[in-house]
Amino acid sequence: MRQKFVCGNWKMNGTIEETRKLLFQLNVEWSKTCENIEVAVCPPFTSLLIAKHELEFAKIKFGAQNCHWQDKGAFTGEISAVMLAELDCTYVIVGHSERRTLFGETNETVAKKAAAVIQAGMLPIICVGETEKEREANQTEAVLRAQIEGSLATITNENCSKMVIAYEPVWAIGTGKNATPAQAQEAHAFIRSELKMRYGNAADSIQILYGGSLKPENADAIFAQPDVDGGLIGGASLDAGSFVRIIESAAETRA
Repeated sequence: MRQKFVCGNWKMNGTIEETRKLLFQLNVEWSKTCENIEVAVCPPFTSLLIAKHELEFAKIKFGAQNCHWQDKGAFTGEISAVMLAELDCTYVIVGHSERRTLFGETNETVAKKAAAVIQAGMLPIICVGETEKEREANQTEAVLRAQIEGSLATITNENCSKMVIAYEPVWAIGTGKNATPAQAQEAHAFIRSELKMRYGNAADSIQILYGGSLKPENADAIFAQPDVDGGLIGGASLDAGSFVRIIESAAETRA
């Protein structure tokens, strides 16, 4: 059985002191009923060191929201996977829709970043998902197939177990909209079928997270879907109470 995984993507939110306070609250509210699932948070780069300190003895792991594919060089403003590994990051989010739409990231650059993350000993959370316009034009499967083929180009059968996929319908991110449980399952099942075509039975062990306005109110129904292995949580992960309720929901559906 695939382990449930809930990851908080804090985006560009949280000073060092705010990070310290939120992580303290998470540790206080952490429930023993959640010990059978995996939990992580991805704060801004400036808060990674404090996350390392605050989570040293906690069950919560941490990661980064992006990286460059080169280990070092003349890339002003960038952070390499090697630098993140030195901080003991477990995960790195690559290819988030905001990176694709706002910063021009392509499937090719996502693939190179994913390879760098794995090479540095961490796990990439590779994001895929369609826009509202693409869904309305019945292009969801074509878009997902192209993103999987391009973004996973560097992932071989030997290292496919070292990644996580996050399905994030772009039309549901930060809009208050969210996919229905049936829509989420349909997309996740399609993604898994594409993974099986690439990796065979190994695809059955790859975690596929849902990331699109997931919150305590809809977590139970989304997590109950057979191909939904957890969530990549945005805004709701910035509130300790909401995030813990989502974690508990994942733990309950796994049980």
